[in-house]
Amino acid sequence: MLYATTLSLLALAFFSLASGTPSVASVYDCTKAKGVPIVKPGDSSFAELAEPFNLRLRYTPKVIVLPTTAQHISDAIICAGEEDGKIKIQARGGGHSYASFSSGGQDGSMIINLQNFQDIKLDKETNLVRVGGGVRLGNLAQGIYDQGKRALPHGTCPGVGIGGHATHGGYGYTSRTWGLALDTIVGLDVVLPNGTITYITDKQHPDIYWALRGASESFGVVYNFYMKTNPAPQKITYFQFHWNEILGSRQDFIDTFRHIQDFATNSSVIDERITFGLYIDGSTYRLTGSTFGPLDEFNEKIKPELFRTIKAPSSSTVESVDWIPFLISLSDQDSLAEPLTGYDKHDTFFAKSITVPESDGLSDAALGAFHDHINNDQNPESWYTIINLYGGPKSAVNAKTKEFASYAERNSLWVFQNYGVQTSSMPFIQKINDVILQAQPQTRFGAYINYVDPTLDAKTAHELYYGQETYEKLERIKKVVDPKMLFWNPQAIGA
Repeated sequence: MLYATTLSLLALAFFSLASGTPSVASVYDCTKAKGVPIVKPGDSSFAELAEPFNLRLRYTPKVIVLPTTAQHISDAIICAGEEDGKIKIQARGGGHSYASFSSGGQDGSMIINLQNFQDIKLDKETNLVRVGGGVRLGNLAQGIYDQGKRALPHGTCPGVGIGGHATHGGYGYTSRTWGLALDTIVGLDVVLPNGTITYITDKQHPDIYWALRGASESFGVVYNFYMKTNPAPQKITYFQFHWNEILGSRQDFIDTFRHIQDFATNSSVIDERITFGLYIDGSTYRLTGSTFGPLDEFNEKIKPELFRTIKAPSSSTVESVDWIPFLISLSDQDSLAEPLTGYDKHDTFFAKSITVPESDGLSDAALGAFHDHINNDQNPESWYTIINLYGGPKSAVNAKTKEFASYAERNSLWVFQNYGVQTSSMPFIQKINDVILQAQPQTRFGAYINYVDPTLDAKTAHELYYGQETYEKLERIKKVVDPKMLFWNPQAIGA
């Protein structure tokens, strides 16, 4: 079924394209004629602007657009469209796509770089914040705190851009309380594949609003987000525990995680105020978390239950901290501030994810297989796994349904991020997923789209990230909104 709002936009698309300038020789001539700022191969700044976060996956765009207005974005899209769909488009906010999809995922794309859209404007009456599509998370967190002592749920890396992060979920240490970054979006300023500049909400073009919150890279360029903020807590309880001996014993490894999993689902101890995650590498087993509850409550009620049947940690930190210092401690940096231009942090890596359904959790067999693999003598030197708690009692992450947004992972207890530095780590990281899935074949595991995996074919990616029903709805909307498939990467809707 096609939706009336989408059909009205299709009619608007014909008007938009019919009223555009006549077709010209090339995308370079077209953007020049329209006054769109661009950078092309051979220009002095091209190499820096084209460089991806993941240096393992380098692609050369045909053109990089550096808009300062929504009209520039619209004109650039129309110019690409005049080449009859041969030039594919992707927006780039922070550029942190694990698969370099913000570089197009192939050579020859048009990249719309949003680095000039840096506004952070908090409305102190509504507590809504307007966030430019080029804003990075660290600047956003500091900005809304400075303007009104407000906060949002989002990730811990200050350099990540709001665009891909918030439209593909956006988990953070407050997400079990406040939801995902995506859940705070109440409106979007968007340029659609026909060049139409529009404001989209759950009341204005609700089908496209639904699609953008989960699959924005397939439907247009979001240049402003309108997000509902929360009052920043005056204090937050931060905790971290290290175990030195867990990795060496298969049974201790299984027993410890099984107890932590039982603890995470125990509604007599856990509620939506608390979250935590495990960090594991070749020598480290560390649990880090936070709670909105007071320090005394954690020490007297929660911590004793966490350690009730397992070995005491080798070292512990439990403290009450202010909001901004808390975010800085999670970031592993000295400040939340990131440069507005010239961002130059990169890595060479391969990553995969696993989402573990709340109905199943992880079995002893899967935990044992995981332990055996990561204790192999042939392991790479530099790798890690982060296992974050998404579900559990009263989790706001899982409170939404598939009707709320196209982001579909709303039933996960745990989400794994398996990350290996250098190309040589790829077989090891791939096998982390393989051994867990093979040891627990009765479970339907998924994947988290913000840890996008470039090795997946499009069909597999669509199934893991969205599931059949959600994907089919996205594909119907895509056929109406972007019939030329201008907005494309190797795993885009319709790819």
